Amino acid sequence: MISTDYDNNNLRRRALAAYYRAESREPGVVPQQPDGNGDVVEHDGRRYVVLNHIEGILAVYRVRNDGQLRKMRRPPKELGG
Repeated sequence: MISTDYDNNNLRRRALAAYYRAESREPGVVPQQPDGNGDVVEHDGRRYVVLNHIEGILAVYRVRNDGQLRKMRRPPKELGG
């Protein structure tokens, strides 16, 4: 699978939007700010977007075959989760 910078930037943007949407649902809770825009990584033939923070990983999203993002409850250990 060949990915372009545009594809990766689009995935990062969508993952950040999903993260803030999900984290802001609880009233009075301010989501932690990710360091940078996230990393698009490939592991075992699948792509993931990893949102990091100083204290560790905030969220990992798997890129499905149809391009949708799915937040991982238990990301692969190789991704640091």
